Order: sequence, then structure tokens, then C-alpha cells
Amino acid sequence: MLDIKILGPGCFNCLAVEEAVILGLERLSEQYPDLEVTLQHVQDMDEIFQYPIFFTPGLVINEKVVCAGRIPTVDEVLKWLTASIQETA
Repeated sequence: MLDIKILGPGCFNCLAVEEAVILGLERLSEQYPDLEVTLQHVQDMDEIFQYPIFFTPGLVINEKVVCAGRIPTVDEVLKWLTASIQETA
């Protein structure tokens, strides 16, 4: 199970992070067809500041901040998703 949160007010950069996550998940679905995923876009600033980030967008996988303040590549996202799957296995 992957719990993914994109932290940010809904700007272009936040949407770009969401797109990178979706593309990464599409690639993973070939290897893990039964993978359960929740994907949430957190826009409430009080909730965002519960995480140790100074700049949005932020990306949180299984309550671990993996990226903040920039748009990661799809390959980076794929690496973080794979590592999270392996940690929970």
C-alpha cells in the first residue's frame, strides 16, 4: 500500500508533481498490478506545515517527505515509489 500526498496550493508546479507521480505509478503498475495506492493533493496550509518543508510543492510517500520545493523527474519518483514498496514488503 502506498499513501501519496502532494503538498501545495494547486499551482502549476504542484500539478506537475502530481503528473510525475501518476506517470511513475503507471510504470509501476506493470510490475505491481495489484498495488493499492491512495493519492491525495493537500492544499490546506495548516496541514502542509505539519510536514518539515519550507517550500511547495512537496511530495510525501507513506508519511515520509521525499521531495520539496521542486518538481522531481518521473525517474526520481519511480525510484522513491519502488523504495517505499520494498520497505513495506
